[in-house]
Amino acid sequence: MIASLTGKFIVKTPAFVHMDVHGVGYEVQISLNTYSKVVDLKEGTLFTHLQIKEDSHTLFGFSELAEKELFIQLISVNGVGASTARIMLSSMQPAELRSAIASGNTGALEKIKGIGRKSAERIVLELREKMVKAGVESTSSGFKYNTLDNDALNALMALGIQKNVAENALKKAKNTSPEDNNLESLIKKSLQLI
Repeated sequence: MIASLTGKFIVKTPAFVHMDVHGVGYEVQISLNTYSKVVDLKEGTLFTHLQIKEDSHTLFGFSELAEKELFIQLISVNGVGASTARIMLSSMQPAELRSAIASGNTGALEKIKGIGRKSAERIVLELREKMVKAGVESTSSGFKYNTLDNDALNALMALGIQKNVAENALKKAKNTSPEDNNLESLIKKSLQLI
């Protein structure tokens, strides 16, 4: 399995990039979200997922690990293929998509090209619990998904702290030092505020 590629971007389009990794060229299918992050870069890293079918091997690339994980979750849903998942990730930011699924907002999902009512309901049915367990809440709860917050929340919960207590401590910690993007210091500050 090819988990990631680091190299030079030779060709960049909104649908795919060509990457030169030590003289080997890879064509990597991407979302618009990833394209917006790599469009100005000459080189970089993409987290990848290799899909092997009888007639093709297709490499999908993502600028963030969280987007790759969401892609894998989406294609695990019956009836959602890689093309549909890529369209979903091109239509909404990963955090917005996770939030829509976690809150059961099928209306937001139905606005995505190729997603009908039944598909939206199936996606929510199969992934909602996973999103909630991962610490994703609807944006109306005030605790939006991002990797730093999610990692800190998971670490606090692993220490035996209840989710709502951990969320409140994280919010307070982020308010005291909003510019701090260090996971370890965020966890320490949160522990002090419990």
